[in-house]
Amino acid sequence: MRLLFSSSPSYPIKTLFQLVRSHQRVYSSPPPPTRRSSNPMAIPPKSSAAAVIPTEEGIARRFWITFRRESVFSLYSPFSLCLASGSLKIDTFRHYIAQDVHFLKAFAQAYELAEDCADDDDAKLAISELRKGVLEELKMHDSFVQEWGSDCVKESPVNAATLKYTEFLLATASGKVEGLKAPGKLATPFEKTKIAAYTLGAMTPCMRLYAFLGKEFQALLEPNEHDHPYNKWIENYSSESFQASALQTEDLLDKLSVSLTGEELNIIEKLYHQAMKLEIEFFYAQPLTQPTVVPLTKEHDPAQDRLMLFSDFDLTCTVVDSSAILAEIAIVTAPKSDQNQPEGRIARMSSAELRNTWGILSRQFTEEYEQCIESILPSDKVEFNYEALLKALEQLSDFEKRANSRVIESGVLKGLNLEDIKRAGERLILQDGCINFFQKITKNENLNANIHVLSYCWCGDLIRAAFSSGDLDVLNVHANEFSFEESVSTGEIVRKVQSPIDKLQAFNDILQDCSNDRKNLTVYVGDSVGDLLCLLKADIGIVIGSSSSLRRVGSEYGVSFVPLFPGLVKKQKEYAEGSPCIWKGQSGILYTASSWDDIYAFILGW
Repeated sequence: MRLLFSSSPSYPIKTLFQLVRSHQRVYSSPPPPTRRSSNPMAIPPKSSAAAVIPTEEGIARRFWITFRRESVFSLYSPFSLCLASGSLKIDTFRHYIAQDVHFLKAFAQAYELAEDCADDDDAKLAISELRKGVLEELKMHDSFVQEWGSDCVKESPVNAATLKYTEFLLATASGKVEGLKAPGKLATPFEKTKIAAYTLGAMTPCMRLYAFLGKEFQALLEPNEHDHPYNKWIENYSSESFQASALQTEDLLDKLSVSLTGEELNIIEKLYHQAMKLEIEFFYAQPLTQPTVVPLTKEHDPAQDRLMLFSDFDLTCTVVDSSAILAEIAIVTAPKSDQNQPEGRIARMSSAELRNTWGILSRQFTEEYEQCIESILPSDKVEFNYEALLKALEQLSDFEKRANSRVIESGVLKGLNLEDIKRAGERLILQDGCINFFQKITKNENLNANIHVLSYCWCGDLIRAAFSSGDLDVLNVHANEFSFEESVSTGEIVRKVQSPIDKLQAFNDILQDCSNDRKNLTVYVGDSVGDLLCLLKADIGIVIGSSSSLRRVGSEYGVSFVPLFPGLVKKQKEYAEGSPCIWKGQSGILYTASSWDDIYAFILGW
């Protein structure tokens, strides 16, 4: 509950209440907050979406951003992780090279067909240069073969994933696109140029993906690490020349697409997405004979194992803090100062009084929260000590409880209609990938998993409504609850989860109540100081978002924050060197993820 509250009573808004009544989505798609504020009693600032300044960019860039999810799955594939760690078995790499040769030959042929279709000398020249780049890649692959002293290309037949992509690419380059009539010999220059654009649409994502992977892997190399077994591969795809080729391919796609209609651009988008998915299948099709740390559930046996997945709600799952939603419902449904209130109903403040009161509560909370954070920090940075951190956060727990008491005593939560709250929850926008991840977990019959949401949210009904819209009624919600009289809130809160200590108690109680017939693996996903104890107690703690207070408190108490993918690469390297792959809580290490897609790829894979 941490977004800034605007106490000005004058700004005009299309109210949440109106949006709920009209069944529109609440807060259409503002970006996730880059910094978690310390204010729990807040309504969204005016026109938050309007603060996003649109920028001109080509379709290639837009498609890459749109289908970022696919690039994440390629990055977290067992093959990519093993290659990045340097632990990939040479036989697997040989098989990959053999398959990639077939890929590259299809690429060269597709570029040749695209060059023939292009109706512009500059475009023809650019395509010709890109084709030369592919031939250089083939030379690099030949150098691997010469080093090995055997022709792995001849020894390895084309696998199904490779064939699926090469047939798709060459069919596209030949004009055999779904819903499109292939150009005949007398096709107009425009029709042929359209085929060239479609072909580039099916090739561009592969170039960008390899450029992305090359840079990601290069960033993990030590400055003087020259003995990495796949250094040549990493150097090639992270090189300035290959990065330039990827950019040139994108620029060419943009140029060839300038005169296309919206329908034709939609076709290119579908081709781009299909190519990305086929690339993922290609990476996951590489045969590995070694144990890997991803996906986490690969060796899960539902008869013996149980995945216990815990998650915070506000700003972990949501884009907007739940207190912002409840505050706005209270304000916009409150009577005006000159309105008479019906007899027999719970007396409410006017909307102007509510906004003013929220402002006072908000400012008071912000000031005291920051003072509390300062007071619990050690004078000097210490080594990780869970018990010391637990004792410090007891002070924060006392503060959180006092703040909730002030909210209840103020009366700002009186008179909210339960149906309005539920509608707001149903229309609430969650973080990209969150719902999809939970749905995949709950619908996987081969996975024995329990999902628990632990939240400070004042109203559990809002959380349940938010997940019910994604058919996720099976999620277990542990939160505070509003007290209602005839479906209207009394202003009281049934307090269950108010503090870091309460969350930890709920976490421990849930695990204590589990039967002993299976081995538990606990994962906790959170974003704030309130999640810190649970994050560290879980076998795997994943921080999503960029809360400065969480990192500050954690760092001062010796907690290490490790980006998820680099952390997995390190663990894979240790695993290959003989260390057991054991996930254990209270290690002092938390992993950071930039999105739910990273979490999905790590835990479930493709």
